[in-house]
Order: sequence, then C-alpha cells, then structure tokens
Amino acid sequence: MKCFDVVGFGALNMDRLFKVDRIASAEEESFIKARSETSGGSAANTIVGLARLGCKVGFIGKVGNDPDGKMLIEDLRKENVDTNGITISDMDRSGSVMGFVDKHGARALYIDSGSNDTIESADIRFDYVSHTKYLHLTSFVGEKSFSTQRNLLSNLTGNARVSFDPGCLYASKGLDYLEPIVRRAYVLMPNIFELKLMTGESDYAKGANYLLRKGAKIVAVKLGEKGCYVTNGSENHLIDAVKVKVVDTTGAGDAFCAGFLYGLLRGNSLLQSGKIGNLIASRCIMEMGARTSLPHLKDLDIRQMLYHAFKD
Repeated sequence: MKCFDVVGFGALNMDRLFKVDRIASAEEESFIKARSETSGGSAANTIVGLARLGCKVGFIGKVGNDPDGKMLIEDLRKENVDTNGITISDMDRSGSVMGFVDKHGARALYIDSGSNDTIESADIRFDYVSHTKYLHLTSFVGEKSFSTQRNLLSNLTGNARVSFDPGCLYASKGLDYLEPIVRRAYVLMPNIFELKLMTGESDYAKGANYLLRKGAKIVAVKLGEKGCYVTNGSENHLIDAVKVKVVDTTGAGDAFCAGFLYGLLRGNSLLQSGKIGNLIASRCIMEMGARTSLPHLKDLDIRQMLYHAFKD
C-alpha cells in the first residue's frame, strides 16, 4: 500500500468565475466583463499546494463521468497527486461552483454539489488512508458526505493525524455538529469568521483556547491581512502576514493550510510552521486563481523566503 504525507478528503468542483460590473439583486441586471474556468475545491487546493512543495499526497473524493470530472482528475494527476481514492460515478454530474465578482472584490458564490454530496462509505477504500501521516478534511454541502467523513474517522487505523479546515459551510452548523471531527483533530485551521461561528468568540485567542478544550491539539486561526494566530495551549504566536500586492484572495486559506502542514511535516515549530503558512498564502494571492501562483519548492526565491521563516 502506498504511503502518503497527506491525503485530502473534500469536495471537487469546477470553479466558473465571472467578473461582473456589479452583483445584481433580484429583478436587476448586470453584465459580465471576463470569465475563467479552473479546477477547485478547498481540500484539493491544499493538496496541490503540498504536492508543489514536494510532499507525497493523495485524494479521496467523487466526480461524475463527464468532461468536468475528467478535467478535475487530470489536473490533479498533472500536479503529481495520487487519484486512486477518487470514485467516478455514472449516475451523477461533477460538482461545480459559479462565482460572480464585482470590481471591488465582493463575491457571490453558488454551489452545485453534484457527485460531492453522494459520497458514502462504500466509495471509500479505508486502506487508502491507513499509511498516511495526515488526513486533511474540508467541508461538503450535504449530510451524506459529512456522515461518510465521520465514519472514516471512526474506522481510521494506523498513526494518521487529522487536519481539519472547516470552512464556512461546516462552521455555520455549530460546534456540536462538528464535535466528532474537532475532538479527533490534531490541527484545526479556521479563519476568524469561522472561529466565531463555531465558538461564539470574537477574540481569536479565547476562541482558539475553546477549541483546544474541545479536543484539538493545535489551532491555527487565519486572520487574513493580519496574518495568523497559532497555539497548542502551552505556546501561542501572533504572526504577521507577508506583505505583497494583492490581486486575488481566492484560495488563500487553502494555501495557508498547505504551508502550515508542510511545516509540521518537516518537524518545524509552531512559529516556523505559521510563518510558512503565511508565506505560501502570500504567494497565492499575487495572481488570479486559487492554484495559479502556488509555489514550487524548487523556486529559488521560495527557498530564500523559507530560510528567513526559519531564522527565529
């Protein structure tokens, strides 16, 4: 059985993004200025980021037997992601997201879950994650796939640690709903908005401590332009963001997760791992798209910036 550094388990979507003059309300009209189409999905973006950093990665998910599904799988394979954990369904269409972005960066997103919401335990090869260091989970829209994630955790063997990026969809359901995953999470990585939804706390330090008491071993709170806050209860660090020219923040949180997990895999400290997370996120937002500018470790400037991240 193949050994992995990280296996991702989340939605696979084709992202169809439209730049519009403005986001129309009911009964109003607007017009499209530009459009793009790329493979996406939160866990998939993180896994691609880890693959570009040289990690051995795989993915669990489900797509339809359609052109979108073929592209979603092929794009992962091009990034050296093992796709043997992905099920292809003849009965479902692949998932997609339609997004509308105005000139100020405001967004309206519409999710068509498709095959993502039909994942059941019969689709999962439990031995696929028996030899991974981390299992990275992100959100689904439907209850069936969430139940499948919980079932996988209850049957998880070996020494795999659980990494959890809840996203707004899961966080809005509340901490009681997410408790089966939170109590198993070695590292939990919400953004500040998701943290408040889960804990009711506006203060990131108090919210993070609350999640630690619920069972998480490490909490890394993504603070956007303010950087991140990381803690394991015995130490905590507020780490400034890397200052760059922001073009598009799509996928920044996914990129942070890739960088933070990469640091943990290397055996780096919480402080160093947080700095790497901020670094990878900063590279992501310098171009349009969630994956476009995710860095490769072989890039000389990335090596130099990682060196500076380790100095402290």
